[in-house]
Amino acid sequence: MKILHLVSTVDPRSGGPIEGVRQSGLAMAALGHQIEVASLDPIDAPCVRDFPLSLHALGPGRGHYGYCPGYVPWLRANAARFDAAIVHGLWQYHGFGAWRALRHAQVPYYVYTHGMLDPWFRVTYPLKHLKKWTYWPWADYRVLRDAAAVIFTTDEERLLARESFWLYRANERVVPFGTNAPREDANALRAAFLHASPHLQNKRIVLFLGRLHPKKGCDMLVHAFAEHARETPDAHLLMAGPDKGNWQPALHAIAQSQGIAHRISWPGMLQGDLKWGALHASDVFVLPSHQENFGVSVAEALACGLPALVSDKVGVWREIDADHAGFVAPDTIAGTKRLFAAWRALDERARNSMRAQARRTFDARFAMDGMVRALLGLLQEHPSLAAVRSRAGRPMSARARVEPGEPAEEAASAQN
Repeated sequence: MKILHLVSTVDPRSGGPIEGVRQSGLAMAALGHQIEVASLDPIDAPCVRDFPLSLHALGPGRGHYGYCPGYVPWLRANAARFDAAIVHGLWQYHGFGAWRALRHAQVPYYVYTHGMLDPWFRVTYPLKHLKKWTYWPWADYRVLRDAAAVIFTTDEERLLARESFWLYRANERVVPFGTNAPREDANALRAAFLHASPHLQNKRIVLFLGRLHPKKGCDMLVHAFAEHARETPDAHLLMAGPDKGNWQPALHAIAQSQGIAHRISWPGMLQGDLKWGALHASDVFVLPSHQENFGVSVAEALACGLPALVSDKVGVWREIDADHAGFVAPDTIAGTKRLFAAWRALDERARNSMRAQARRTFDARFAMDGMVRALLGLLQEHPSLAAVRSRAGRPMSARARVEPGEPAEEAASAQN
């Protein structure tokens, strides 16, 4: 198949979705499929240069919304080359532009919401939610309504999506997310990481791997770790992730007030071998998020045999709980303290047993090959695919009609 992924940015600091695009794209390419990506990034962005898949950087987009004048024309001119297009995420121009270009095209488009319809955002950011309502009926509502399918990574995410906006219509499908385990030797990765971070030698590392963002529960984690640090003298919290909102100083102040600032490290975003080395060097992984549709970092931890301490707002908490691959508690300070207490209560034999189960859970539920099979199966269901293949070599027009009263891109951009 020829598949086009549509994203706002390929910057790895944007979070797990782009890592999913990268890994699934490489896996599909290895199977002989043709994968291309179109983004709103400027052509000279460092993340564009380093991206491993065929990439069309069509930006720069304007403002946070990312309006890009050349995006829709490019899609209309190139859509006929593909069997399917996949939109990743909502609330930015790459999704609305895809609707404008592809809703009448012969190539079907699909949408991954990546948790962006979770009602947590409505409750936590009511003013932003009202702002979204001003363009939801004529923009993202239509993006979802006219998609061949709207893809969720868990049933939990699918059910929650129905609660954000009363005007909601979608052909809902669930395709479990997946990731790859590192191929390099675990001991070598661990040794290289500890060589780069010698102050973590002989520490029981508690690893947080993700953006420093309020939805991740980072403040709760620092508060809860204070108790764990007092009970576990060699414990050390590694808060690894980008900090686009400059939240680290406030989190550091919490740590200072608890007397544990020296027990926490802030290495920024870890990538490649350093990331995998940190996972292999850690004692346990923790993610106490208030909202997490899947949690790629959870799957990566399990792939490394690292038990996961997660809140019941992380999309895969039921799988973690059912398999005994970690512990689950509410997304509160008290709940996060319970996660640490449950981990401390295990003796080393029980911890090793949970580590082995963590890897089994990854292999059974979250390995990349399972995701690839499920996603390809969904894409191949579309009735147009057989017709497209039967007409291989015949030119097709993918240009969308412009309907009377259709909102202009500039109007959508102005809403932001």
